[in-house]
Amino acid sequence: MIGAVHKSYCKGLGTHTSFNRAFTIHGTHYLRLMNNVAYDVKGHTIFIEDAVEKKNYIYKNLIMKTKRSWSLLNTDQTPACIWITNPDNNFVENHCGGSDRYAYWYDLQTHAIGPHANTNVCPENERVGTFRDNHAHSCGRYGLRIFHNMEPRKFPCKPVVYDPNNATDPFWQNPAITAEFWNLTSWKNGRNGAIAERVGDVRFHNFKVADSLLAGIEFSLADMHGENTTRIDNALIIGRTNNTD
Repeated sequence: MIGAVHKSYCKGLGTHTSFNRAFTIHGTHYLRLMNNVAYDVKGHTIFIEDAVEKKNYIYKNLIMKTKRSWSLLNTDQTPACIWITNPDNNFVENHCGGSDRYAYWYDLQTHAIGPHANTNVCPENERVGTFRDNHAHSCGRYGLRIFHNMEPRKFPCKPVVYDPNNATDPFWQNPAITAEFWNLTSWKNGRNGAIAERVGDVRFHNFKVADSLLAGIEFSLADMHGENTTRIDNALIIGRTNNTD
């Protein structure tokens, strides 16, 4: 609960056999979490708590064996290596393996929650930070999960308004912002390499997914507004090999 910490970092640390997370980022911004190892942790291993936390830099961490807990929050019964409540954070070159459910879970909230509860903060419509060169494998459900909504736009808490009388802005007065996910490698997950529920202008680039039991990449509902469309570009999707089971 310390606000902006531009010069602060957690670097080169090891956490193992924890009964309640490895790292919690709570009311904190611009923290650097780099080159850490977490093994055999109950509940979400890296936990972004109230959905107001922004601009944190999660880089090159190794997370293995994230386990469900029946003693923490309800959401910890389906844990993720990294649980993300506000999308405006940065995840680069992390490796997650062996989670009971998910590797990276964007569980975006309608508004900020907890001690920072605020209806003027609307995470599911905020800009998405960097997601690049991450790995996920051997998770019980999904390598990457985007849930429920990810529809980033210029004014997150304002409605999308169609104005057919404005020739210079024929689509939206509250335009979409492009979100880009780069170079995910996801394999041997219990259901999908990646799944998204409802998304706006969200683009998956250069994904490599293989050997998941249900599907490589799945979308439940993709919005299509002119050029602001959901996309999968240059993906390599392998269904099943002899290495699947």
